[in-house]
Amino acid sequence: MSNNRVNNSIDFEKALKIGRPPNVVTLFPNSKALIVSGKFIDRAMITKGKAIAMAANGRNYFAIRGALKAAQRANSPIIIEIAKSEGGANAYCAVNYWNIARIVDALCNELNITIPVALHADHYGIKKDEDIEEAKTEIPTLFEAGITSIAIDASHLPDDKNLIANIELNPFIPEWAGLETEVGEIKGKEGLSTVDEALFLIQGLNANNIFPDWIALNNGTTHGIEASDQGIQVNLTAEIHEALAKYNMSGAQHGTSGNSSERLREIAAKTRTTKANVATALQMISWGLEVNDYGNARLDNDGKFIKVKGEGVTENIWSEIVAYAESKGLKGGDYKKLNLPFENRLLGQPKEIRERMSKRVEKFIYNMLVNVFNAQDTAPVVISSILDSGSCDPGPKTKRLEDPVEWTPEKIVKKAKPIITDKGPKENFDD
Repeated sequence: MSNNRVNNSIDFEKALKIGRPPNVVTLFPNSKALIVSGKFIDRAMITKGKAIAMAANGRNYFAIRGALKAAQRANSPIIIEIAKSEGGANAYCAVNYWNIARIVDALCNELNITIPVALHADHYGIKKDEDIEEAKTEIPTLFEAGITSIAIDASHLPDDKNLIANIELNPFIPEWAGLETEVGEIKGKEGLSTVDEALFLIQGLNANNIFPDWIALNNGTTHGIEASDQGIQVNLTAEIHEALAKYNMSGAQHGTSGNSSERLREIAAKTRTTKANVATALQMISWGLEVNDYGNARLDNDGKFIKVKGEGVTENIWSEIVAYAESKGLKGGDYKKLNLPFENRLLGQPKEIRERMSKRVEKFIYNMLVNVFNAQDTAPVVISSILDSGSCDPGPKTKRLEDPVEWTPEKIVKKAKPIITDKGPKENFDD
């Protein structure tokens, strides 16, 4: 245990009393888990400088357990998240928007986790007008279930509709909650985000008194298994972040699993990124598959995953998984769809197997936090920020700079017309 933890035990107790949002207090009145708004974690990375918080994707129980233990070792806050495609109404994971808080809270108390944790509803997708009305009912239920941060992702829509959807849904998001917005779908080298698109979105939100903590871009990555070494375009990311500097925007980096540690360090050093999502890598690592140093799964000459003997799931269960996948015609990144049918099967393995699954995730995440994202020892920064604010909400990072008269719905449509945009190919790019 580090000196920071020993010296700050009293501060931790104080932060526990004032730093947990009201929904978390209601759900877990006697908990010792410091579940906080995503805002505090963003601010801590800014304070340290050139630091990124990991948003660890909780596709399965083992990834969540390993992530929490790694963050505790690194003395770093962590964001645990699940996306709408993974954990929404049509989920392919057993972990979902409505149970992730209970899983995290239980694990924090079991494992004596004392670092701050945010719970993020990632990629809350809006793909058509009808989705907006449904979201007005569903989004409040996510916060009632313990979510403390959300990403409104209407990037599939034209720029004007993206902005209008964000504005229309904002009243359903608590003011204290972390907020992410997105421009440009995450689909690799196609449909890259532009400065004009990003400025349009953030200026329009600002005029409407909406101040996101993060903006996610299509800056060259893909979700799932990275098929090429194209990866993150650091210069494009830096250019867009710089254009948004006056609005104090931070970046959210998606699709990190296929990018080298060197490129991710460059993102930390040269851009305003404070949040990086890691999803597919954690799933593959927990199962015991062979990955490279940054979590991209290796394939054999036949294009099949390579199972490391004695790591992750048992060899018998891996055989079952492969047979099931083949029966369903699932290959490569589509193995993500195996999470739901196999979660309970994996939880029914012997304790030593379950522990080696989460331990493998812990080892990977600890290295990322300490040696790639520069997030080590930022947990006390969050706690100090909570005590300084005296509440569960540090407030926005900026104020209204744009004239709301210039950003009415009619003017938004007009302003969007000259923007040259390329949404890229039409395939399904959900995580």
